[in-house]
Amino acid sequence: MTRYTIGAAAIAAVLALSAPAHAGDTKKILKSGAIGAAVGAGTGAIIPGLSVGEGAVIGGVGGAVIGAVDKDRKYYRDNAGRKYYLNSRGQRVYK
Repeated sequence: MTRYTIGAAAIAAVLALSAPAHAGDTKKILKSGAIGAAVGAGTGAIIPGLSVGEGAVIGGVGGAVIGAVDKDRKYYRDNAGRKYYLNSRGQRVYK
């Protein structure tokens, strides 16, 4: 096992433990991880010195982290066409 695989496995273990804290986002985390694993496997097949399995693990962990950190915001547009979302107080926050 290489250092990348061990590091990716450690990150995956931490993410698995923190997933219950994001109970509403578990589906999003898993979906992002699956997409990252697919992209990582393809990258591992192309890059010399990186196996398909290692690429899949690294991509899966990266995708899951991005899925966990990404905020789900529903964006709207006002009459002028500007994009905004509503914060927790119901106020418009323009992007």
